[in-house]
Amino acid sequence: MPSHASKVQPPIGRAELEILQHIQSCGGPVTVRQVAEHVLRTKGHVRTTVLNVMARLVNKGYLVRRKRGGVYEYSPRVPARQLVRNLVSEFVDRALGGSASPFVAYLAEDARLSPEDVAQLRRLVDELEAGEGRKTS
Repeated sequence: MPSHASKVQPPIGRAELEILQHIQSCGGPVTVRQVAEHVLRTKGHVRTTVLNVMARLVNKGYLVRRKRGGVYEYSPRVPARQLVRNLVSEFVDRALGGSASPFVAYLAEDARLSPEDVAQLRRLVDELEAGEGRKTS
């Protein structure tokens, strides 16, 4: 059982993540048609591919599907910020054995961080040192 995430969702693939991020950026429920039009313009994928990916996202628990006026509308199950936190937490648990140290080393040595990114990291470290960054379960 992961040490950081409260509920583990199945892994998400690149195409799934791209579609989910697009849906989150829309700011409200969307239809398959709306997403398919965007994906056709940006990636060249057809509607059936988008429909299959969105169905997988519903099955994995990343999207919620509701019927309104005879048409299914899809919404993210969690806000974008929470999704990113969940994905990072699951990555640390699965790929890094629960230790954030390799991720921090990557940030320090290989990541291309803007001055704003570095300032945000400093604020987070300050919060951790002050004991504000830890949540109790």
